[in-house]
Amino acid sequence: MPLLIKNGRVITSTEDRMADVYAEGETITRIEDTIDPSGLPDDTEIIDAKGRYVFPGFIDPHVHIHLPFMGTNAIDDHASATKAALVGGTTSIIEMICPGPDDEPAAAFKEWKDLAEAGACCDWSFHLSVVRFDELAERQVRDLVANHGVRSFKIFLAYKGALDISDENLFRLMQLAKELDIIITAHCENAEAVNAMQEKLISEGRTGPEWHEPSRPRSVELDGVNHLCTFAELTGARIYIVHTSCGAAVERAMTARKAGVDVTVEAVIPHLVLDSSWAERPDFEGAKYVMSPPLRDPEEHDNLWEALSDRHVATIGTDHAPFNFKGQKDMGRDAFTKIPNGIPSIQERVDLVHTYGVCAGRIDLQTMVDSCSTQAARTFGMYPRKGEIAVGSDADLVIYDPSYESPFCESDSLSKVDYCGYEGMERRGRAEVVTLRGQVVARDGRYVGPESAGCQIPRT
Repeated sequence: MPLLIKNGRVITSTEDRMADVYAEGETITRIEDTIDPSGLPDDTEIIDAKGRYVFPGFIDPHVHIHLPFMGTNAIDDHASATKAALVGGTTSIIEMICPGPDDEPAAAFKEWKDLAEAGACCDWSFHLSVVRFDELAERQVRDLVANHGVRSFKIFLAYKGALDISDENLFRLMQLAKELDIIITAHCENAEAVNAMQEKLISEGRTGPEWHEPSRPRSVELDGVNHLCTFAELTGARIYIVHTSCGAAVERAMTARKAGVDVTVEAVIPHLVLDSSWAERPDFEGAKYVMSPPLRDPEEHDNLWEALSDRHVATIGTDHAPFNFKGQKDMGRDAFTKIPNGIPSIQERVDLVHTYGVCAGRIDLQTMVDSCSTQAARTFGMYPRKGEIAVGSDADLVIYDPSYESPFCESDSLSKVDYCGYEGMERRGRAEVVTLRGQVVARDGRYVGPESAGCQIPRT
């Protein structure tokens, strides 16, 4: 069914203007000051966007759905997570494939892809974590790049003995990334230092979730960024630093950029609006907010928002990792090292950025679009099909009501997780209508689209 959006304020990363947008099939075919509906097909759906913003569909570049971690699995499936994403205005995700150290990359890719094809309601792509890198793994990585559309790989400088990669293999992988012109995304800490700090704190009886942050302080994250940037400088590989939590890490990345390193920096929404006090809540409530890198002091909010405004931080993701408080997070009651890391954010991200970024005067609307959509599309080879409102782009559109006000609450969430990490926080703005490739899939906080309609996104 053709779609006409009239009277909206169309906002992209570079433009802010009143215009009508028309889509036929799955793509945008016309953008004009005024489009007369009388000349359109009779079955055209017309949406009046007066008083609303019209954004390109938002992209979450850092999502976990099918995530085995610390002896359990994330509670969402691809249907629940992607419906939550769409209701929140996110039309495309890049999910992290996280195999174990003995798993083959090709088998892991097939496992995750089969699940996404069976359940995902939004469009999707993957970063594939490289935990092993022997000769077999290297052959499979080459094949996944050449024949299966994988254009980015994830490495961990954390989680000793589980997900971390040796320096020898890191160097070889980054050489391969340079050869194949793919990007390495990286969790930057120091696995050895974190492990030593955790053992020390546990031995001293400091076992609660409030000790998670002291076990992996900012200096550990800074060391990881420095380590990665050094390897990138030596190999020429492109790098993308995920969930950067502090200003010092951003500054080190910018120093590397000035030295010629091709580095992109991501922040995730928890680090922009929550602080370390949330992980210090009594009665084990702080376990809900255990993530890595951990939440920092409130001063880091200003550092990260300023870096976003200056475009030193390019993207805002979620690191969505939904583990129930009851039955999963509480596995770590006797030791914070056993608490599954992560927080659900896939539905709340866009509204949090609008509320605490735009409405607070920290960033403007175009920066919001750039950091929540366009830069992810550009960095990961999806632009201009995704991340843009232009003739020929996919008709992924968000009609956004900036006047909507209602606090965040768990009862509004489509995720299966048993809590909202932002419960009771102020919320200003909401995606009123969301379209995926020209089809309306969400209205007023409800999912109204078909099941399993998402597609793998071609990437260049």
